[in-house]
Amino acid sequence: MANHKSAEKRARQIEKRKIQNRYFARTMRTALKKLRNTANKEEAVALLPKFNSMVDKLAKKGIIHRNKAANLKSSVAKHVNSLA
Repeated sequence: MANHKSAEKRARQIEKRKIQNRYFARTMRTALKKLRNTANKEEAVALLPKFNSMVDKLAKKGIIHRNKAANLKSSVAKHVNSLA
């Protein structure tokens, strides 16, 4: 356990951030599944900008790596373009 006041505060901050980061990552994965399971092109095209924005924000905050964000955006765009 932490012995200093600052270490105790740091432990609280880390715990709070961990919960927030897990929530944001889970939200992103849910949006990704929804987008990949969409067979309707119009709906997918409408969801794509929101997903890209979400992924960019997560990469900016460091929740996911910037290369992972680029790979996700690329693969999802490829999927949306392949829809009939």
